[in-house]
Amino acid sequence: MSSDTTGPAPLGESTRVGDPAEAGAYWCDRCGTSVDEGDHTACRAARQLEPPRYCGHCRRRMKVQVLPVGWAAACVEHGETRA
Repeated sequence: MSSDTTGPAPLGESTRVGDPAEAGAYWCDRCGTSVDEGDHTACRAARQLEPPRYCGHCRRRMKVQVLPVGWAAACVEHGETRA
């Protein structure tokens, strides 16, 4: 699994999932707050079932598309993430 988000990952393989602090992220990809502030246990649990809503690098709200076989989330600055 790669943390590079410059190109799309094959469906079923996410390039950024799990702990908000992974891959040099500064922001939680679910709630949009700093990974250093508060407890993100609920965010990690929710991310097992739902796509990210915020870019973990720049905190921008992402365009999210839920597909029958997974999801795709796109940040205008950092590209697309799929699972």
